[in-house]
Amino acid sequence: MNSGIWGVSRDESHEENVRRLRRALDEAEAVVIGAGAGLSTAAGFVYTGERFEKYFSDFAAKYRFRDMYSGGFYPFPSQEEFWAYWSRYIFINRYMDAPKPVYEELLKLVRDKDYFVITTNVDHCFQKAGFDKERLFYTQGDYGLFQCSGPCCQETFDNETVIRQMMEVQKDMRIPAELIPRCPHCGRPMTMNLRADDKFVEDEGWHTAAARYTEFLRTRQDGRRILFLELGVGYNTPVIIKYPFWKMTAANPEATYVCINYGEASTAKEIAERSIVINGDVGEIISALLDEADCSGEP
Repeated sequence: MNSGIWGVSRDESHEENVRRLRRALDEAEAVVIGAGAGLSTAAGFVYTGERFEKYFSDFAAKYRFRDMYSGGFYPFPSQEEFWAYWSRYIFINRYMDAPKPVYEELLKLVRDKDYFVITTNVDHCFQKAGFDKERLFYTQGDYGLFQCSGPCCQETFDNETVIRQMMEVQKDMRIPAELIPRCPHCGRPMTMNLRADDKFVEDEGWHTAAARYTEFLRTRQDGRRILFLELGVGYNTPVIIKYPFWKMTAANPEATYVCINYGEASTAKEIAERSIVINGDVGEIISALLDEADCSGEP
């Protein structure tokens, strides 16, 4: 596909697009969900405003950053402060439930379908909502995992127990020094298993999930009616979900591409006639799709 013509939008009514998407879901033999940050934002996992002030007002007052994301890059003067910040960050964005049931409602739409999910989100919301963990590929990591900062090994470590301990005992924006996580193999400080540079650890679980995703695509692209359902994916990392979805849709005449995003909904010229583009809140669209199913008398 010619990159010079990517980003074409379709001009159809919101209601008609929802109806088209409902029909496409009903007719699809397989559904590939590609999820970005916009989906979790729709579920209430926002990193600014009231939610930020509720959990990080002390850090905001001291260091003058105004959102969680900026705080994640702040050069804290000590590991004790660094982990006080990050334990809160991880706890509220990984171990607390999302404020809105968007993921649970999405599961209702695809539960009885042959589906697979690829996501750049690292908040584990799909699995918490009940999606089959063997049909999930978290490409960019997981807030619930640590890795060696070296790294000295291609291994990750569950962090829930220590994160909860850090939350319980932190005081004055610091944790006790003995809770600073260190690699059990080399003693280096741990870090989050998030893809930020070439030190990101792709462990055995990551490779297993990648292989399952590849196999899912390989065995379902032989002219089947496949729906590529892109939810809340922007242009920060389009080569992971967006561009591959466009290319796979172009290669399969029976495929349909769907883009739902607030302010960044678009498709490619070559597949425009087989695209459904909806500019709006992902959660609201999912609810509208469920309403369409209820109106049609589906179970």
